[in-house]
Amino acid sequence: MSKIKLTEENVELLNSKLGLHALLKPKKVNLEKALYISSHNEEIRKRQEEMIKVQQWVIEGRKKVVVIFEGRDAAGKGGAIRRFTEYINPRHFRIVALDKPTEDEKDQWFFQRYINQLPKPGEIVFFDRSWYNRAVVEPVNGFCTEEEYHIFMNQVNDFEKMLVESDTYLIKFYFSISKEEQAIRFKDIKKNPLKRWKMTPVDAKAQELWDVYTHYKQLMFEKTNTELVPWVVVSANQKLEARLFAINHFLDIIPYNESLEV
Repeated sequence: MSKIKLTEENVELLNSKLGLHALLKPKKVNLEKALYISSHNEEIRKRQEEMIKVQQWVIEGRKKVVVIFEGRDAAGKGGAIRRFTEYINPRHFRIVALDKPTEDEKDQWFFQRYINQLPKPGEIVFFDRSWYNRAVVEPVNGFCTEEEYHIFMNQVNDFEKMLVESDTYLIKFYFSISKEEQAIRFKDIKKNPLKRWKMTPVDAKAQELWDVYTHYKQLMFEKTNTELVPWVVVSANQKLEARLFAINHFLDIIPYNESLEV
């Protein structure tokens, strides 16, 4: 970041609640970094006001919205979802992060457990990982057979087409980070006692299996980046920019009433 001049506007921002938090939270005061963080958070806050309008439009119009967050381990999916949902009404949205399937679910049609989580009219559902586990995570780690993988890849586009044709808004985000950035984030998670629970056995092998993940990710994009439901790739090495980009894209896609009062 380049050197900045403290304008009157900058001073006002640093004296705000967001600015003071960004300024005083680190052990060492860094004006430049604090201004960078607080200005991004201010922009996020403006978009969060729009998210309230989106939710109001969803509720009143009995709309159904599904937002998928995919990406490598530690790519920032959970943090982005928190920014989307921070101020909207918890009675009208859900965050779905399914655990491994039960024995009964293993014998069901693969998509059934996800169908059970789809939004009712007037609801937004955010998937922190989704049915696309079968496109990347499962084959990389040996959690599905080759036949199960190919069946999924042959069915997923038709499944999503049915959702869209059933008046469901479906947005697919893929948060993309570099191998080096993932290693830095894993190191931070391991040394922070409040974050260590995030590190799973699958995460522990992610660096070692990086190229295998890349192979299956590319196959997923080639097969499922459709005109009807395209992938939105979010460059996520910088968390703040990634969150802002994702919310902006969501607001551009959803045809809500921007003139609503909140």
